[in-house]
Order: sequence, then C-alpha cells, then structure tokens
Amino acid sequence: MHKYILSLILLLFLVSCKQTKKTATPVKGLITKNAMVVSARVEASKIGSDVLKKGGNAFDAMCATQLALAVAYPYAGNIGGGGFMVYRKVNGDIGSIDFREKAPLAATKDMYLDENGEVIPEKSTLGAMAVGVPGTIAGIFEVHEKLGSLPIESIINPVITLANKGVIVTKKQEETIKAYQPLFPKANKDTILFDTPWKQNDTIKYPALAKTLERILKHGKDEFYKGETAKILAKFIQDNGGILTEVDLANYEAKWRTPVAFNYDELKIISMGPPSSGGICLAQLFKMIEPFDLNTYGHNSLKTIQVLTEAERRTYADRSFYLGDSDFVDIPLENLIESNYLKNRMADFSFKKATLSSKVSHGNIQIIESDETTHYSIIDQFGNAIAATTTLNGAFGSKLYCSELGFFLNNEMDDFSSKPGAPNMFGLIGAEANKIEPEKRMLSSMTPTIVEKNGNLYMTLGTPGGSTIITSVLQTILNVHEFEMTMQEAVNAPRFHHQWLPDEIRMEPNTFDRVLVNNLEKLGYSINEKDSPVIGKVDGILVLDDNTYEGGADYRGDDTAVGF
Repeated sequence: MHKYILSLILLLFLVSCKQTKKTATPVKGLITKNAMVVSARVEASKIGSDVLKKGGNAFDAMCATQLALAVAYPYAGNIGGGGFMVYRKVNGDIGSIDFREKAPLAATKDMYLDENGEVIPEKSTLGAMAVGVPGTIAGIFEVHEKLGSLPIESIINPVITLANKGVIVTKKQEETIKAYQPLFPKANKDTILFDTPWKQNDTIKYPALAKTLERILKHGKDEFYKGETAKILAKFIQDNGGILTEVDLANYEAKWRTPVAFNYDELKIISMGPPSSGGICLAQLFKMIEPFDLNTYGHNSLKTIQVLTEAERRTYADRSFYLGDSDFVDIPLENLIESNYLKNRMADFSFKKATLSSKVSHGNIQIIESDETTHYSIIDQFGNAIAATTTLNGAFGSKLYCSELGFFLNNEMDDFSSKPGAPNMFGLIGAEANKIEPEKRMLSSMTPTIVEKNGNLYMTLGTPGGSTIITSVLQTILNVHEFEMTMQEAVNAPRFHHQWLPDEIRMEPNTFDRVLVNNLEKLGYSINEKDSPVIGKVDGILVLDDNTYEGGADYRGDDTAVGF
C-alpha cells in the first residue's frame, strides 16, 4: 500500500513538473518585424538600425555599427584594431571578410625575447611594440564598396555626430575604465582622455576621433592607410618605440575568404575560416557531439556537460597544433572536419570517467586568449544577415592612445606565439604554426556565425570571450536547437568551457547546481569557478516561425537590441 501511495505521489509530481514547464512563460528578447541590430552598446545598435530605416542594407549597417562601437565602446570597439564578418544574402549566397591585423614588415620571430631567449614581460601587450597593422577601416570600405547600397556619408555622418555629442558613461563602463587606468600611464607619455575619473552618467566627447572620421569621410580608405592620418599614426607609434611604418599601413588589405560551412541535423552552420580558428573548431565540435542524444540528456545535465567537455578537449588540442594564418601555413581543413577522423577522436570517451588532457595529443600548449572583444549581429528588412566580431585584443588594446587621432591601438601582436612553449599574458602557449612573421595575420578564436534551418535563415550570432568564444557560440546554438529555448533564454543560460589545457572545466560561478559539480568532480573533472565570472557576451538574432526577429542581447554587458 505504501509503495502504491509513493508511486502515485511521484506520478503526480512528474505531471505537475511537466505542466509547470509547459506553462512557464518563456523569456523573450526584443521582437521586431522588419530588421534588427544587436551590439554591445545601445548607441551603436541605434545608429545601425537608423541606417536600415533609411533604406540601407545589412552591410551599410555593419559599417555604421562598427564605427559607432569605436566611439561608444572604446574598450573593444575600434578603428585601431580588426576583425571578421560572415554574411548571408537573402538569395542564400554566403561569404566572409577578414580584416584582422597583420604583423609589421619589421616584425621578427624573436622580437619579444631577451638575449637569453626569454619572453620580455609586457613587451607584446603594453605600448607601441604590441601594435599590429589595423584592418578595421579597410574592412569597412571593402564591405561598403562590394555590398553596400547607401552613400558613405549616410553611414559615417551619424557616427561623427555621436563622437562630437558624446556618449553617456554606464555603470559597467565606469568600473571598466577605473580598473584599467593604472595601465594607461605605462603605455602613454602624456595624459590621455581616459585618465579622467569618469563616473556613471558623465558624458565623454570624442572631438579628435570626430575629426579623424571627417578626414576619412572626405578622402576614403586611403586617408587612414596613405593620407595625413597614416602619417600621424606611423609617426606616433614610432615616437613611442614601435616598428609600424607608413609602408605597413599602405600595404594593408582586407581579404575576402571562403567561410567554413557544415551541417548538424537540419541546420547548416556558416562560420569564419582561418586565420580565425572559430569555424573549423565549431565544425569539429558539432560533428563530435552529433551522435549523442543531448536533447534526452537535458540542458547542462551531467551527461551533456561530459559530452561537450570531451569534444572541446579534443578540438582545442587540434587547434593548438594545426591552426594559423592560411596564407602562411598549410591547414588540413578537410581532414580536421572529416566525420571518421572526428569519430576516432571521441572513440576513447567514456561516461564513467574524465579523459586526461595529458592523454590527448597534441603537445603541451595552453590557450587562454583575451576576453576583450565585441560582437554584433544584424538582419535587414530585405533578409540579408551579417555576424561580425571585432577587437583590440586586450581591454583598450595596447593601452596606447593616440590623442591627436582619438583612438586606442591594438595589442594584437600578443596573439602570435612569442616563443613556442612560453605563455603570453593570457596563458597562451603557441605552436610553430602561429609564429611571428612579417605581414602574417595572428590566429584568432573569433567566431561570427550564421545558421540556416532547412535552407532558410535561422540565426546570426557571435560573442567576445577569447578562447571561450567558440564554446559560447556552440552552447547558444544548442540551447535554441536542442533545448528549445528562446534567443534571450539561450543567451542568458549559464555557460561552461574546456580548452584542453589547463585541464579544467571553467564555469560561471554560482550558476550550476552543487550536486552536479560534485558529480563531475567524482568522475575526475577539475572545476574552476573563480577565473571566469563571465563566459562570453553573446549577441544574436533568431528568425521566428512567423518570420519576425527575436534579439538576444547579453545581460553580462550593456548589450542592446534595436530594430523596427
């Protein structure tokens, strides 16, 4: 009798749980009918959306949003850095552009080593020697020339207005500027705009940047790479001890690349190829996890976390060994994403215990990159979509700020291997494939991604987060596709990350059940909840069944969706 009553109570409990799940109101982001921009700052999203309202397309809005982020989000938005964009036109055509920074002509393999062959602290991260040749302006003009529809004035003028009018400081921005202020005097000879103790609700104006943008508007891309701006920039970097020259700037070109595209269930996933590792790693991950029934295991369940962790462990081992700039290194792309190869990679995985990273080849190479990147996603009223990720590398890049031109310079040279076997400031130990060479692009984890479902546009997304970018994009797509979340729920969900070495699962603190964490530890997994208070800041757009758009703007930042 007792057994019968207990069974009945359990049955009623399960029924009520299922009903609760069904009736729980889903958390949704902004819904719009025609078009949407999601970025790290409301000012940038609004400028991008306004360009679309004027009749511009996603590519016009990309150019405007990128420039607006240079004003509103100098932490990572930039014209002194670089990035990648993946696109899908309304007719299904896909493509991508690489406006990643390059090493200057005078760069050498050992440029950050002392006479004993040891890495010189901070030389590749702080100040002028850390600066790679910026690619952002070249990328913007290349995109506009090939795919844009509005006059360039319609794109740049609103950004000039924003720079002159100024941007209101948010609480998060106040905290960020304060945290990095001790480093600014190390890189700059003179006082800079960001040495001021800016507070929430203050307005920061950028008149020098506005003047730079006015010259670029008047003279085009050549102003930045061959004109007065180029002369000022090269002289400034050299006066501060750097090696970048006017010739380096004049030689820079953005490159159109073939995206990495692959299938998972009824999805087609389109992402960035080398020198980004994002697309190849994403393809490996999805193909390794496809044989497992994640939907049945459940979101962030013990088994799901095990499967993703073990796939990530093997993917990042391959990344460290094989990947670099494909203009300099032969990358066995087809082999790395071939199904049988990936099936064999997972052959020694068991649910009974963790695989040791020391047992997974290749080599002892750690990957912890800078988290200070930014992403934006756009779908226009015509059905074109872009995903773009851009960076200065570190927060405020090299911390070197050109007051005359009004912007920070990147410290992207730190993304190379300064010395095979020696970690950079983020713990990255590089391999030969990513060694420093003149005019080479440094390896990146940026993963701007577009997803189709049954041949139709389904999603555009991406995130900052250094080495956690790839796993954050993976989990967000799975959250929507496997676990039936809204875009906002998928972005909000707690995230975890494994990257082969160090051999640990990084988890956002206080977001995972203690029993689950204990069970993972019992299976031999090391858990780190200290080093990643934030994993990624995903910005995405989901196409809903009625062809409206839902924006997912990450609460972890000031990220905002704007549309109409």
